Amino acid sequence: MIKQWSDKNSEFGGVPAFNKMSPKLVKEAMLKGMELSLNDIDKIANNLDAPTFENTIEEMERSGKLLSDVYPYYGILSSNMSSPEFRKIQSELAPKLSEYSTLINQNEKLFNRVSAIYNDSKTNPLDNDQQRVLDLTYKGFAMNGAALDNDKKQRYAEINLELSKLYNDFSNNVLHDEENYVTYLDESQLDGLSDGFIKSAKKIAQDKGFEDKFAITNTRSSMDPFLTYSTNRSIREIVWKNYYSRGDNGDEFDNNQIIAEILRLRKERVGLLGHENYAQWRLQDRMAKKPENAMALMEAVWPAAIARVDEEVSDMQKVADKLTNTKITIEPWDYRFYAEKVRKVKYDLNSDEVKQYLQLDKLTDAMFYVAGELFDYKFIALKEGKIPVFHEDVNVWEVVNKSSGKHIGLWYLDPYARQGKRSGAWATTYRSHTTMDGKTNVLASNNSNFVKPAPGEALLVSWDDATTFFHEFGHALHFFASNVKYPTLNSGVRDYTEFQSQLLERWLSTDRVINQFLVHNQTGKPMPKELIAKIKKASTFNQGFETTEYLASAIMDMKFHLADPTNIDVDKFERETLADLDMPSELPMRHRTPHFGHVFSGEGYATAYYGYMWADVLTADASEAFTEAPGGFYDKDVAKKLVDYLFSPRNSIDPEEAYRLFRGRDAKIEALMRDRGFPIKSE
Repeated sequence: MIKQWSDKNSEFGGVPAFNKMSPKLVKEAMLKGMELSLNDIDKIANNLDAPTFENTIEEMERSGKLLSDVYPYYGILSSNMSSPEFRKIQSELAPKLSEYSTLINQNEKLFNRVSAIYNDSKTNPLDNDQQRVLDLTYKGFAMNGAALDNDKKQRYAEINLELSKLYNDFSNNVLHDEENYVTYLDESQLDGLSDGFIKSAKKIAQDKGFEDKFAITNTRSSMDPFLTYSTNRSIREIVWKNYYSRGDNGDEFDNNQIIAEILRLRKERVGLLGHENYAQWRLQDRMAKKPENAMALMEAVWPAAIARVDEEVSDMQKVADKLTNTKITIEPWDYRFYAEKVRKVKYDLNSDEVKQYLQLDKLTDAMFYVAGELFDYKFIALKEGKIPVFHEDVNVWEVVNKSSGKHIGLWYLDPYARQGKRSGAWATTYRSHTTMDGKTNVLASNNSNFVKPAPGEALLVSWDDATTFFHEFGHALHFFASNVKYPTLNSGVRDYTEFQSQLLERWLSTDRVINQFLVHNQTGKPMPKELIAKIKKASTFNQGFETTEYLASAIMDMKFHLADPTNIDVDKFERETLADLDMPSELPMRHRTPHFGHVFSGEGYATAYYGYMWADVLTADASEAFTEAPGGFYDKDVAKKLVDYLFSPRNSIDPEEAYRLFRGRDAKIEALMRDRGFPIKSE
């Protein structure tokens, strides 16, 4: 069984044998991986020699090799290729993974060894990277209850076990609603939609057994363009309600009670550690440090954001009054549609016209160009069949250093939506860079949910989708640029790791990218200068909507985790909190609570969704470092500092220190306000 997990392709250091995986094999390997990993931990914990960094921390870094190798398969079957068979296995494995983590985090002998090394380092500091690994390891144990008494440890473990099941149920419920709420249209209901979108919708319907229909799936990539262009208001309402009610349909797949239980358990768990609330516990190792700091940033931006929404709605209402015989009031399912109309009126900018220049393959080439200019990387497409993949839609490139030709890693791209694939876009690694036991190459993946075009058609995407494509590629570049020795130093600080990828978005709108890669999908001609000028002039258009829908989710995330969850009514709390914020009625949160997977399908972004805004401050400020430089966004000196201080160190340097090394000072919120076209308050 274990031998099947790696294709021993020596040219690339061994790659995952994705073509041999199955849910059954994954389950067997995960169980075996946990068993072997715990054996490794027991050997370290029971070592009779005095604890040292080498015999304890380094050995912990080496432990669990098989489990690390198997996790990519587990992640793919969970996120990219889910099935009823695997979801059953996932439900079985979720509590076992929780128990596995508990056995490590609450291993008293192991923690005593780590503590001894940590305490000794206060008078005998280690090398910088070793000290960073030690500090992160010790803090991880402390934050996860290693110092609790036995009774509290037991309850802590019980809570983690319960939470693991709830997270799994939450995710499966959202996936159910995404897969089962499909809106089928007939030919008379397609007004306003582009030919490419219609062809894709027909193909999806055919694949689902509806030969003469057109399918609008319950994902953002299908919902967003439909709401932007469809002239059928009543169907826009249906599609909007389907999408924003995921996990909130009052049936067996409803997530409200699950969320309430998650909130109660999270508060109880951090209470065992002496914290007042979950947010206080979570943010102690983030850049924000305290919930108050995160809230202060969001509250500073919120008034300007909702004020801009009022302006946007006023502009839309004027257009709506002219276009419709019967007076309507702008509703959430109208926002995208009339925002597009306003864009045409105010900026003479047609999003569908822009879309004709945004071909996915050309955007991919543009990202490779940027990576070459900033990082000195070259991407070489590998022939089909050279590397095992988990689906025929996945393509693979080798990444090499342009100057030296040295191999860096492989980049996998899985671009299309499909049954069993979670919504959204994300980046992940199948193997990360380290040099602890010899240099390892990087296997990184980008995953999107573009609606697959009909055969022979170019895949055209919106400007927002193109921006997201660049964003996720920024994460991949962060993985490839790593120069750390120890695996732990590849971990990220949540309100910092989005910064690098948000910064990379800026290169999409640089002249070099626009002039070389944004060419018309039929004529091949570059984007006209007049259209480029309109895009740049409209760069702050709709920032009220963009900022408010995001901030509403981020603030709600924080408010939920600062509140007393005893007897909490999740739906009521959401409504009342938004009312207190004066949330505009014309738009929703980006992620309504019942499907807010960032926060309730796990703990990665819980009380950390604000991090995108925190990172946006850094992004806006860092962008100004480039615009102030002689070479602009391709200035070689600033680019070198970008790689050396912001990408390569990963988590080997404290993020605040790393940013100061890049910029020479702390970031300033004024850069963000300028960037979004919001007024800056005078002192």
